Amino acid sequence: MDKSLKNVLVISVGFFLLFTAYGGLQSLQSSLYSEEGLGVTALSTLYGAILVSSMFLPPILIKKLGCKWTITISMCCYVAFYLGNFYASWYTLIPTSIILGLGGAPLWSAQCTYLTIMGNTHAEKAGKIGKDVVNQYFGIFFLIFQSSGVLGNLISSLVFGQIPSQEQIPDEKLKNCGASDCLMAAAPTNSTQRPTNELIYTLLGIYTGGGVLAVLLVAFLLEPIKNHQLKSEEEKKSTPVWSTLLATFKMLRDKRLCLLYLLPVYSGLQQAFLAGEYTRSYVTCALGIQFVGYMMICFAASDSLFSMLYGKISKYTGRIVLYILGAMIQLACIIAFLLWKPHPSQLAVFFIFPALWGMADAVWQTQNNALYGVLFEKNKEAAFANYRLGEALGFVIAFAYSTFLCVHVKLYILLGVLILTMMAYGIVEYMEFKNQTKPLAEGQANQEQEIIQSKM
Repeated sequence: MDKSLKNVLVISVGFFLLFTAYGGLQSLQSSLYSEEGLGVTALSTLYGAILVSSMFLPPILIKKLGCKWTITISMCCYVAFYLGNFYASWYTLIPTSIILGLGGAPLWSAQCTYLTIMGNTHAEKAGKIGKDVVNQYFGIFFLIFQSSGVLGNLISSLVFGQIPSQEQIPDEKLKNCGASDCLMAAAPTNSTQRPTNELIYTLLGIYTGGGVLAVLLVAFLLEPIKNHQLKSEEEKKSTPVWSTLLATFKMLRDKRLCLLYLLPVYSGLQQAFLAGEYTRSYVTCALGIQFVGYMMICFAASDSLFSMLYGKISKYTGRIVLYILGAMIQLACIIAFLLWKPHPSQLAVFFIFPALWGMADAVWQTQNNALYGVLFEKNKEAAFANYRLGEALGFVIAFAYSTFLCVHVKLYILLGVLILTMMAYGIVEYMEFKNQTKPLAEGQANQEQEIIQSKM
């Protein structure tokens, strides 16, 4: 097996094991810890910490430790959060949410940097186009990574499936589900029958074991990027610490990055909507908490398969076509969410929506990362740190207003941000098109000038 592909598989399987737990827990937070809004407050705190850490931690840790050990240590922060869920309270979930948040930004920045460097290095050796190999590696990664949602939610569904079946919900209470839900996250839903502590501890034990295994896998099998680390050592001697600290903010001088900031923000908003609002106001409200896992399996499976597909076909279709596809799918879903009145008799519809949402999310996950890697190749660490900063901002905003806005208002916000995001992205693509055609035009003009001079 090719060495670079082996490393891609190691990092992908490590993330798969780690996020098998995180994906399942995130989907259940708003339903499992609904009292006084503890669940969504923990998630908001978590992404707030990611936002803060995105500002300065990723470039420093990657320079000091290299990608491999940044990933390993950051994974340990996730395991701490899993342990905090064993005794869920304000005194355990909030501190461990902060710990996870501090490790979240460096984890993803190091992963994106590692795959981009690995892809470009392999492309140079094989004589291929760098962005095509990077796209392919991100496709492989997200195929395996998004599969974690399938396993994580399957585990939670099987464990919580042992909850006794509930009585049928009256139609009067069903009127408060879906876009009409204005009970907010702090109020209990119709069907949030809390699982027993025994079932919760069983689930958390499985999740924590997977997280520990992920840490060991990356620590022992992932190869460090030696050339990049040596280069970093040389840069550390000449680059002052404060310059490294401000590297993330210096990237904002690039107009393209400023315009693209809405991409990660929207990515965070739409992921938070599915994890927080759809699981609670649609699924748990109308069907029960034991169905949350099955719905999220559908989302994760769709996300995983289409991530691989987009990674393969992007070199033929180009990224613009894929972005338009993703935007149109979620636009249709948002409108449908506003009109749909969820009812237990419409079981198939509950599965269709997460499948379509996953199809669109696969565009944001694969293409956003590849786009940042290609456009900001010279400042990858800082660019990906900005990406995680923007995505965390989207999560924080979504979970922060989760406790006091009606679901239909959140959908209108999502719709507005999607439209603005696509407009800003279109401007960046136009700028890139002009930059590529300008040198060609200048070269053609110079060639014509040489021909004229030769005839004189």
